[in-house]
Amino acid sequence: MTAMTSALRMAMVLSLLAAAAGCSIDPSAGYTTASLFAQDIESVAVPIWNRDSRVFRRELETRLAEALVKRIELDTPYKVTDKSRADTILTGTILTVKQRVLGVNPDLGTARDIELQMVVSFAWTDLRTGEVLAERTNFVSAGVYSQAEPLNEDFFWGSSSAIDLLAQRVVQTMEKPW
Repeated sequence: MTAMTSALRMAMVLSLLAAAAGCSIDPSAGYTTASLFAQDIESVAVPIWNRDSRVFRRELETRLAEALVKRIELDTPYKVTDKSRADTILTGTILTVKQRVLGVNPDLGTARDIELQMVVSFAWTDLRTGEVLAERTNFVSAGVYSQAEPLNEDFFWGSSSAIDLLAQRVVQTMEKPW
């Protein structure tokens, strides 16, 4: 082994030790390796959310519930179960779904890009104590789709991106505060 290889290994070991020393179990002391999610919660019930009477697009609430279940299972240590066996429940309402044109084809006068905005309110409640763990009103998510050639995307495509982003942001609110 050469002196250069030994020096390189020593530098790598020292840098790893320095990086590990910068982490802490106590988040108030700087960086932490502790989980961002509550350890006393094991399961979440995710019923299909409600849809306000002014929202005329069907199946959005079902697709949102499916996206939330997938995101919770993917990003958290929690298991999604039915309400009778769950520690917590995530309920909500889709308040509005709006579309607005972002760009117009000047030759045809048709919409090029359309933004789809969803506004929801939700609450994450501990079923054991009745405590509201997280709650948001008028929580906004948006997706963009293009009706122009060659993409020819439709409302379903735009709502899918908005729903996926919304599910991701809702699950982020389930993290413990820093």
